Amino acid sequence: MDFQIALLLAQDGITNGAIYALLALALVLVFAVTRVIFIPQGEFVAYGALTLVMIQAGTVPATLWLLLGAGVLAAAVDARGALHSGQKGRLAGVLAWNVGYPVVLAALLYLLPLTTLALPLQVLLALLVVVPMGPLMYRLIYQPIAAAPVLILLIVSVAVHVGMVGLGLLFFGAEGSRTPP
Repeated sequence: MDFQIALLLAQDGITNGAIYALLALALVLVFAVTRVIFIPQGEFVAYGALTLVMIQAGTVPATLWLLLGAGVLAAAVDARGALHSGQKGRLAGVLAWNVGYPVVLAALLYLLPLTTLALPLQVLLALLVVVPMGPLMYRLIYQPIAAAPVLILLIVSVAVHVGMVGLGLLFFGAEGSRTPP
């Protein structure tokens, strides 16, 4: 091993250590606030990277349909709650955020020439697709059982992990993908 290889290995170790530290911090922060051991955190990382791969390939990412479906479900739940509580003024905001945002994003992804966009714009589009899934997942899955014991929250978290792995295989396939260097 020469000095250059040692530097590359050190850089790789620092990068991997920083990623693990950030993931551990995210797990602790989510648990401290919600009492949920958020096991599917890795799926969000994978969904982000694989969504970027699909955008770079020039195809509309399948995660967009998951976002749209979750948005429609969240809109239905929130609209029902708004109607029962007599807050009909909330309906427009609920529909705009939960359904309007994914529809506008879908139109943007279908209209833009995805392969010719600069890498920062492609990354931004991937983040715009994946990041809202977190609050939607919390709203649909964890918020209704927020008062449940930690063991129930852990079991639900494992179930969400298994479901997201299955959806990931369906959306992205079992073969590996990578972004350009």
